[in-house]
Amino acid sequence: MSGISNRQVFLQHVAQTSSAPIGIEMVKASGIHLWDTDGKQYVDLISGFSVCNIGHSHPAVVKAVQEQAATYMHLIVYGEFIESPQVQYAKLLTDHLPATLNCVYFTNSGAEATEGAMKLAKRITGRSKMIAFNNAYHGSTQGALSIMGGEYWRNAFRPLLPDIHHYTYNDDSVIEAIDSSVACVILETVQAESGIKAPRKEWLQAIRKKCDEHCVLLVFDEIQAGFGRTGTLWAFQQFAVVPDILLLGKALGGGMPLGAFIADRKLMSTLTYDPVLGHITTFGGHPVSCAAGKAAFEVLMANNMIGEVKEKEKILQDELQHAAIVEKKCHGLWMSVQFKDAETNQKIVHQCVKNGLITDWFLFAPDRLRIAPPLTITGEELKQVCSMILQSIDEVVSSQ
Repeated sequence: MSGISNRQVFLQHVAQTSSAPIGIEMVKASGIHLWDTDGKQYVDLISGFSVCNIGHSHPAVVKAVQEQAATYMHLIVYGEFIESPQVQYAKLLTDHLPATLNCVYFTNSGAEATEGAMKLAKRITGRSKMIAFNNAYHGSTQGALSIMGGEYWRNAFRPLLPDIHHYTYNDDSVIEAIDSSVACVILETVQAESGIKAPRKEWLQAIRKKCDEHCVLLVFDEIQAGFGRTGTLWAFQQFAVVPDILLLGKALGGGMPLGAFIADRKLMSTLTYDPVLGHITTFGGHPVSCAAGKAAFEVLMANNMIGEVKEKEKILQDELQHAAIVEKKCHGLWMSVQFKDAETNQKIVHQCVKNGLITDWFLFAPDRLRIAPPLTITGEELKQVCSMILQSIDEVVSSQ
């Protein structure tokens, strides 16, 4: 690689997901901060896309990773050996979930958790019809893409799974559509990529009731919303509705790759016969990832991070005031800030990065700026961040 920069190698030999990656070479991450090769410090305002809820490189997580890596890493295909990190983390998670969510299937990612849940719903019900929602994001693998709520992303990869029906989130028309032909209804407890959209409590409860009446499984995707992001450990706690299957990812691994779908053991057992190995993965529930996730979860629960979320939400609401802001949507320490159009937002996002803030837009709301810092951010740090965002807005607006 003599004479070839990492940036050149990145562009030439690492598969690109867009024509305009952020392209900053980072060399260190700690807490809410990242540092590049020039020593410039950035605030991670999106927590590595909701992965680093307790911040980057937390000492407890680093220690857990080091100790487990020195003990053993991969041993055998998932589900054959009893591996302590998997067992202990599954028990810890289920101890903090409703009684019917008592069996964990670990995967490598949130998208794979979605795939597993879709298979489980078909296996249990013997049905193929699934209800999903417009502007929903559940991953990019083919099954997850089939239920993704945007034709722009689906169209290039058709044919996808048949019998998927999309409805408008928070619209009552979906309730009438739930009948005995449906395998599952899958939705984000709080929609992320539409720009932070929370459901009406009565709407979610009506869906739960209709699913119960027709033996339809209700699947909640909390891949982004889980682990305290919305002000409670699980977002569904705020709506008094318990899903049949829960999808987790992102913060689940404490910075390591990890996903999971969780259901009642009676439901999950259908994957063990006719056929045997009804769902299988080599690296799912990797012991180092499970050790890291367990350590991160323990840190989250041992501190008052979740208890402080609503107070920090208020700081965001109070501090982010600007004539160029069209609308703000906030649910916990999770906000979208809307500007007049996508072009303006892109300019503000780039200006924020220039000013030391890592932020982004939303897949289904390109005119909205994303705010989702680690839950460890202090009130004073959050006020400073708001000041930097307002400065970035001013600099863009004044140049137009």
